[in-house]
Amino acid sequence: MLSAPDTLARIGGIATGARLQELGFSRRSLARLVQKGVLERIRPGVFALPRIEADVRTAAAHGGALSCVSVLRRLKVWVLSDSDALHVWLGPNHHAQQHDGCTCVSHFYRGTPAPGHTDLETALVHLYRCQGDEAFFASFESAWRKGLLFRSARARIRAALPQTARWLIDLARPDADSGLESLLRLRLHLLGIQLDCQVRIHGVGVVDFVVAGRLILEADGKENHDGSSQRHRDRQRDAIASRLGYETLRFDYAQIIHDWPTVQAAILAALARHAA
Repeated sequence: MLSAPDTLARIGGIATGARLQELGFSRRSLARLVQKGVLERIRPGVFALPRIEADVRTAAAHGGALSCVSVLRRLKVWVLSDSDALHVWLGPNHHAQQHDGCTCVSHFYRGTPAPGHTDLETALVHLYRCQGDEAFFASFESAWRKGLLFRSARARIRAALPQTARWLIDLARPDADSGLESLLRLRLHLLGIQLDCQVRIHGVGVVDFVVAGRLILEADGKENHDGSSQRHRDRQRDAIASRLGYETLRFDYAQIIHDWPTVQAAILAALARHAA
């Protein structure tokens, strides 16, 4: 029989006492291991290895499991929120536990969370319920782009969403380079503007979007377009595109996230010029 620490290591490093008792470890033996420092009692009824990750420990101390944006960040999925607060799934009939320095966001969605963290599918469904269409859409496309969502997973997520939100799954694509591209496409879709995505133009390369055959839209993420060398390459591309008869509108993170009305007005004005 495996020791309690080895068993915990195999099931994620954290578990309830009830689960460990099912696996053959008595309350007395678990208490002795806690006294020896081999295990840590995070809160009454929840045990973990001492090396458990800090965010998982905090979620367990809060009374649940990591979910929503906290799980997505662990998986390097793009998220819209800038907040560092942990999102913790407690289930519908539980309440948050007191712990030092708590800034956690509690989720009381149905189900019974096990200590630790949720899977990606659950985290995305919780994200939709927590932060709405745009945040969900951008993270969903990011996870798909990273190869984390196979067809069956996408179908399960679609089924778990309200019927009024399932169109987001149908609109999603796996080729968005950043969440900014996802947001731009979603917002223009709602305006009835059709985009050609990830278009290769001879002499220019691949551009994010082309609208109406002549308007290039580029969404410059803050992680990909910092630095003078990248800005120089972007301007070279824009100059070549202009020579070929294209107009390029380039928007950065701050504009798309914090000044969307200006972005929308610029795009609509450009489309009007091209239609004249």
